[in-house]
Amino acid sequence: MPIFIHVLWLAGGVLVLLFSGDVLVRGAAAMARRWGVPPLIIGLTVVALGTSAPELVVSVSAVLRGAPGLAIGNIVGSNIANMLLVLSIPALIHPICTTEPGTRRNVTTALAASIILTLMAMRGVIVFWQGVLLFALIIVYLAYLFAEARKGSKAAADIRELADVDHMRGLPQRTLTIVLFILAGVAGLPLGGHLVGSHGVAIAEALHVDPALIGLTLVAVGTSLPELATSVIAALRRQPALAVGNAFGSNIFNVFAVGGASAMAGKLTVPAGVIHYDVWVMIGATILLGAFSFLRLKIGRLAGLFLLLAYGAYVAGLLAREGLL
Repeated sequence: MPIFIHVLWLAGGVLVLLFSGDVLVRGAAAMARRWGVPPLIIGLTVVALGTSAPELVVSVSAVLRGAPGLAIGNIVGSNIANMLLVLSIPALIHPICTTEPGTRRNVTTALAASIILTLMAMRGVIVFWQGVLLFALIIVYLAYLFAEARKGSKAAADIRELADVDHMRGLPQRTLTIVLFILAGVAGLPLGGHLVGSHGVAIAEALHVDPALIGLTLVAVGTSLPELATSVIAALRRQPALAVGNAFGSNIFNVFAVGGASAMAGKLTVPAGVIHYDVWVMIGATILLGAFSFLRLKIGRLAGLFLLLAYGAYVAGLLAREGLL
């Protein structure tokens, strides 16, 4: 099969993942609300975890298919894309304020998550017990968010916004529609994961490169599209500060939830290139964006252009490393 056909199938798989994740979240949120589950619980579980479903399904599917490089590449690559790509484009539209309540908490947690993942990866493999630890950390983090939101403090404003399920658009109302949403999501996610995983490996084999490269680039950008779309819309509505919490929050879930589930699915072998290069780019990008928050600086258009160029340079470095550039 020609390589461009594999690329088209991979892109189709990403679209299936994004659609399935969205309808599953909406269906599950509507069902939980109908059962009387508090919006706070729905927001911090169904919505927060559900929006990471594409990355989760792709990475776990890749591990089960014997392509752990694709899985770890997706996690690390998505985090880099969230920092350098997802925040750069909104900043070009409108300067991003980094002083919103909860931003420093998210920055600190995301940096800690990146460091923990890097330390685990140093041995060249992340095993089951480490996956359990990572997944336990996402549960602890969600419990902390729940406690903070219950306080009703100013610092918990961003958490309450995440949990504001009552203002989610497109929630199904009829029972049959809710069930169909959930079934479509449950059926579509593994299908999309299969398409992305199988054709991602096929592309890597055709190019004679490590599947991690496909995870770090094509798959990472594809599964980061919801965060990018959300951030761009926020910038167009002159609310770009939402982009920062969105990006850092996604990084936390990628490491703890996606990384944890992937390592529990099987040994998460980490390629040497990821250990020596990509995880450090992830940490460096997190520190760079975190500095804006701690120094109370806006991410302006010039900074946005720099971030976008930095992401381009990173991708160019990846291609050069694999002899494709």
